[in-house]
Amino acid sequence: MTGTAIGEEGRESRLSQYALTEKSLESPRASQRFPSSFDLHMNRVDVYVAFDPNSDENTGELEEDSPYPEVRSAVANFDDPEMPASTLRSWTLGILISILIPGMNQFFHFRYPTVNIGPVVAQLIAFPVGSTWARWVPNVSLFGVCLNPGPFTIKEHVLITIMAAVGSGSAYATDIVAVQKTFYDQSFSFPFQWMLVISTQCIGFSIGGITRRFLVNPPSMIWPNSLVSCALFNTLHSQSYAGVGKHPGMSRERFFLYAFLGTAVWYFVPGYLFQGLSYFSWACWIAPDNVIVNQLFGYRSGLGFSVITFDWNQIAYIGSPLATPWWAEVNVMLSFTFFYWFLVPVLYYTNTWRAQYLPISSISAFDNTGKYYNHTRIIKDGKLDMEAYNAYSPLYLSTTFAMSYGLSFMSITATIAHAILHFSAPIKLHFKRSLREQPDVHAKLMMSYPQVPDWYYGCIFVVTFIFACVCIQCWDTGMEIWALILALFVALLYVIPVGMIQAITNWQIGLNVITELLVGFLLPGRPVAMMMFKTYGYITMSRAIQFTADFKLGHYMKVPPRPMFWCQVVATLIAGTVQLGVQTWMFSHIPDICSPTQKDNFICAPTQVFGTASVVWGLIGPNLFFSKGQVYFGDVLSWYISRRLTAAAALIFFFVIGAACPLLLWLFTRRRPNTILNYLSFPLIFSALGYIPPATAINFVPWAVFGFIFQFIVRRKHFSYWTKYNYVLSAALDAGTAVGVILVFFCLQYPLNGSIGRHSVLKWWGNTVFMETLDWKGAPLHTLSRGETFGPKS
Repeated sequence: MTGTAIGEEGRESRLSQYALTEKSLESPRASQRFPSSFDLHMNRVDVYVAFDPNSDENTGELEEDSPYPEVRSAVANFDDPEMPASTLRSWTLGILISILIPGMNQFFHFRYPTVNIGPVVAQLIAFPVGSTWARWVPNVSLFGVCLNPGPFTIKEHVLITIMAAVGSGSAYATDIVAVQKTFYDQSFSFPFQWMLVISTQCIGFSIGGITRRFLVNPPSMIWPNSLVSCALFNTLHSQSYAGVGKHPGMSRERFFLYAFLGTAVWYFVPGYLFQGLSYFSWACWIAPDNVIVNQLFGYRSGLGFSVITFDWNQIAYIGSPLATPWWAEVNVMLSFTFFYWFLVPVLYYTNTWRAQYLPISSISAFDNTGKYYNHTRIIKDGKLDMEAYNAYSPLYLSTTFAMSYGLSFMSITATIAHAILHFSAPIKLHFKRSLREQPDVHAKLMMSYPQVPDWYYGCIFVVTFIFACVCIQCWDTGMEIWALILALFVALLYVIPVGMIQAITNWQIGLNVITELLVGFLLPGRPVAMMMFKTYGYITMSRAIQFTADFKLGHYMKVPPRPMFWCQVVATLIAGTVQLGVQTWMFSHIPDICSPTQKDNFICAPTQVFGTASVVWGLIGPNLFFSKGQVYFGDVLSWYISRRLTAAAALIFFFVIGAACPLLLWLFTRRRPNTILNYLSFPLIFSALGYIPPATAINFVPWAVFGFIFQFIVRRKHFSYWTKYNYVLSAALDAGTAVGVILVFFCLQYPLNGSIGRHSVLKWWGNTVFMETLDWKGAPLHTLSRGETFGPKS
């Protein structure tokens, strides 16, 4: 679909063209007349001056706004350039939050169950604090800086929230330090740890100078998750605009308040009073000792055919279903249904990969007795002891874990093929400085602000690259400079296609598996090098995309780009230093930290997963894991080719499938352009199950049901309601659940060592029934007697 900007001539006909009915916006032909998030998927970029169906019909004005209803429903199409953003107030609150939230999250990162204080909590806390500052702090100047610049503005609020967001999660590299201590008995000095954390966290920002041109400025880069934040910002600050819609009823502020309070209060039920409502595996409760029933209907180690939960925390585990486009959710569920509910049971119950001796779904590795793999038996001086490995056991994975690796291999080449076929035109046109997309009203409004110079990004890259090289050269990590360059090249290669897919679908394709695979072949037997290569490859891309998503949020909220840039960089430096300091203190002062029997439950579950990956890919490596005669993937490939396959041949099989599927679909849709298959996205299909394990059907099926209700039925039948309330409801559900989790944990679970309610009426059937099943215990189909083993003897 191509088009030009709307002019004055033929105004009436164009008004009728874009004043679509609620039904036509979701009709099969709607994308041919009115842009949607699907247009970019099909390389359709179009007009950017459009009629707003929610504007006042009596004015007869043609208001300039985004052509996408998703954007109009959450983002204002005006700006006040005089509104302050970078103030003493915003920087003070932003820095305080950049210390408190990352520090608390790092502390609980090692505890089970964990508590994560996300950006939405910071968004809610900053609003009353900033408003109180505006009311009570005197309006005086100190050293030329105004202490109180006036009312707490929405742009200040955005800056504070972004400073909280960039450091809210635990820095990925802190797990490298933790794994070194707990798995390999290594402890490098604090300068190494600090330069490692800062370089891995900041080096992705240097790619921002490239990604912003492709992923921020184009109007078709929607970034659905940013729209949820925009809706909440506008709701808290009572900002009204035409895109809110003409649906009668309560205001968005009151709607958010009711939904937020109701969600926060409700969480006490599935989160504390009746936890069985969260893990509602009703079939397992009926037959708790039936292995097959628990494997099919269980939520912890089963396939989850029970499909019911009453906990929004479970429903939104993979992302808010109210923010993801419906066609993308359909792709995810097609993948889930075929690979997880069809192919996984076929592989498991035919005993492929000797899977019947293991749980059907688990994040752990196992040995040939069905017990957890003891990596300490095969380590000598931090490297693989082949003699001990041969005397011990091959490493086995659950069927869902093995399937996730195979799908990850296919998603890598599918992403590149999809990008070439569907995104090549706008990318090429950009390099010629003639993007087909004309700037929309938001891009035009942002033109009044000075942009971030490219040399800012260059300086960030030079400094962080030097930090990385010093870590590699001055400490015995096993990493090489050329491997660092290769990891950064992988991140650079994928950041644009992965970013475009996430900007449209709200789904990120991870590079953790491909980076693990590459370093496993290139630097075998070096687990620390494997963790560093993986982090510099995967996290560089991930941080670049987070940086870009935050810039898009600032783009929507009309925050000047330069304060945006500096608040992200400063907050990242502060958060990384605080998190590393908290972790260092914890390992020095908490006895038996990361031990399975630690008395306060600081068992370091994420570190165990990270360490297991270092054993699989770094210590043992893909040469032993995938080579001929080994378990993976010779058995399944023998259905098609031969058992006499090398590791490279086995992996090429998956890569070829991943590259071929988008090409075959593209060829077919060119011959049949109106087919419904246009909505298929193989990168999304192959990467959709990256959360499994530990995610199961409880996190996918209810998610899709909510998506069908709000993103399909409500959006089609009640479009005015959807535009006014959809993203506000999503923000309220997320924020209410987050606050509920924090209140339950800090008020009822953490105090008195968790003894509140332990010996009271709360210890009842509804809080224990789901744990008294074979699903919760991870029972395999076949259990070995003591001393028995399965699989090859040598």
